[in-house]
Amino acid sequence: MLNPLTPVPFRSPGNDGTGRSGYPPAPEPLPVPVMDNHTHLDFPDAELEVGIKDALDAAAAVGVQGAVQVGCDLESSRFTVNAVDLDSRLLGAVALHPNDAPGYARRGGLEEALAEIEALAAHPRIRAIGETGLDFFRTEGEGLTHQRYSFRRHIDIAKRLGLTLQIHDRDAHDDVVQVLREEGAPERVVFHCFSGGEALARTCNAEGWYMSFAGTVTFKNATDLRDALSIAEPSRILVETDAPFLTPHPHRGRPNASYMVPYTVRAMADVTGSELSGLCAQIAANTVRAYGSWD
Repeated sequence: MLNPLTPVPFRSPGNDGTGRSGYPPAPEPLPVPVMDNHTHLDFPDAELEVGIKDALDAAAAVGVQGAVQVGCDLESSRFTVNAVDLDSRLLGAVALHPNDAPGYARRGGLEEALAEIEALAAHPRIRAIGETGLDFFRTEGEGLTHQRYSFRRHIDIAKRLGLTLQIHDRDAHDDVVQVLREEGAPERVVFHCFSGGEALARTCNAEGWYMSFAGTVTFKNATDLRDALSIAEPSRILVETDAPFLTPHPHRGRPNASYMVPYTVRAMADVTGSELSGLCAQIAANTVRAYGSWD
């Protein structure tokens, strides 16, 4: 993982000498700045390591003025706390990913790990507990019991600390909603990399939960996602990269970064029939409501 105090020089988009494995070209800047509400700056894509300042400078140049750096385990959550101190354009989220929680449990360290997540979350620029939730794609058997327990504990931490909850939901829509209702959802809930269809979008509309759309909404086979976006309440829409993953079309398969957000926002405008400036302003306002001010 990258050391936020020793940034690696940024390799400019499209000029890294590695062909299609390199970063795509920068898109046309957005007319109104937005924020990337889910990125992993500590996850290098192959050999393409990017320093925090350089990555955020590249994003700012195309109208992405800030980001939420997201932790998935203790190491990346510690990284996140260091990173938000390094650059004021970052806010943070800390958690144990649902696919990592069973490992902590098997090693007998889940409670200790959850206690450290809560301690890290006390930092004033940590604004969310996440990503947490359920993943029925990569975890099965006894691991699901630990996953559910961890999810409930993260919900409790978010509620007690007054923080936003960032949901990881993979092939588990109904169960995630059930747990949120059983535990009582925090005031602010974000479905990171929203992956449901119209039914989940209607639930989020009714519950007042945010739906964060990633590059997946641009994929040719993502008809269900576009249908969900088309009925999502405008006040509940966010945008993210999940970088370095989920690079939007037409650069799918190449490394992702926050500067790629404009590709996704323009696709969202097409799906919703929105004027681009208005959609950008709406997303920016929604993001501040979800996480608070970056100032």
